[in-house]
This record gives sequence, C-alpha cells and structure tokens, in this order.
Amino acid sequence: MGEKKHDPTPKPRETRLADPKALRAYSHPTRIKLVGMLRREGPFTATRAAELTGESVASCSYHLRMLEKYGLVEQAGGGQGREKPWRATAAYTSWPEYSEDPAVAEAATALSVAVAELYFEQTIKAIESRHLLPRVWQEAEAFGDSQLYLTAGELADLRAKLEDLVRPYEVRNDEPAQRPEGARVVQFMRMAFAVTDQPTGRDGDGRGGAA
Repeated sequence: MGEKKHDPTPKPRETRLADPKALRAYSHPTRIKLVGMLRREGPFTATRAAELTGESVASCSYHLRMLEKYGLVEQAGGGQGREKPWRATAAYTSWPEYSEDPAVAEAATALSVAVAELYFEQTIKAIESRHLLPRVWQEAEAFGDSQLYLTAGELADLRAKLEDLVRPYEVRNDEPAQRPEGARVVQFMRMAFAVTDQPTGRDGDGRGGAA
C-alpha cells in the first residue's frame, strides 16, 4: 500500500453546488464519505478508497468519476488505471440553504438529509467508542445542546462567529507541520435550526435544551 504522501497543493475553501443534478449526485452516502476521506486522507487511489469504505474497487472508481464530473474531486497526477490517485478539489462543500427553484430546493433538502444521516452515524460511532480514548480526550469532547430564543439575524450572527472561531485551526488540515504534538482529527459539527413545532411567542422560560 505504501506510505501516504502529503498533498502540498492548497485547496480552495469550498465547492459550491447549485445544480439539481449535482446536488442529487452528491447525495449518495458513499460519495459524501469519499470526499470527506479524500480531504482527510488523500490523495489516494480507487483501490485505497475500497479499503477505506468497504466498497468494491469498481464501485469506488465509478463514484470517483461521478464526483469528478461535478467538480468535487480531481486526479492528482501519477499512477495509471485504477491506481491513479484522486484528491478533493476544496476543503468544504456548500449548497443553497434556500432556493425559489423547486428542483434546487428539493435536491438541496435531499442532500442535507443525507449529510445529517451521516452525522448521526458518525456521532453514534464516536459515542460507542469514546471509552477507548484517554480520559483527557473524553473530558474535552462536547455533547449537548442549548435552547435559545433568537431572531434570524442573531442566529446568522452566531453562526458567523462560530465559523470565525474555527477558521484559524483549518490551516492545519493542509499543513501537517502546523499541528501541535498530540493533535487528533476532531469532527466539529455545527447545527442550529428553528423549532417549527413550538410557539414563537414569549412563553416558556427557555432553560435547558431538548435533552
């Protein structure tokens, strides 16, 4: 298999998907996982992708070509056939939170659901295996929620502030020399949504969260 080589090419911050076909194509769970793995472990070949995902080499080759079609991955150069390495084209993928085009809105919702299901899968796996981590890591992890009464503008502001807090650490993804000793890959998830089955008035004390 050989040693994984670091890809020195800086990635653009994000790939923006807005075409319904691209959104639907990316909604496949294996494709979402492949892009995430390429960002973390890449570049790698379809053979290595099969080892990481448990899929066949032929299946991974097909999914990688579909991802290439919509600009999410590209060949990294070198190799031949199924042994050609692939890399992600950007550090993140984004898509519309809102669209007046029903086709875009429907495809974007389907992609968001697919990603949420993957988040759930990753969260359950992390909880079930966290006992294997040293105590300092178990105590550092975060798991919980907060119920807040916010305006749409305040929620957007809070989202921007969280993104600003995380961004200084992102340089370490492409620059291993910037990672301090003892650093691990941490999946930092951000989700905030308006509760649609609750009254929007001033009733309620707002204490605690859903759990």
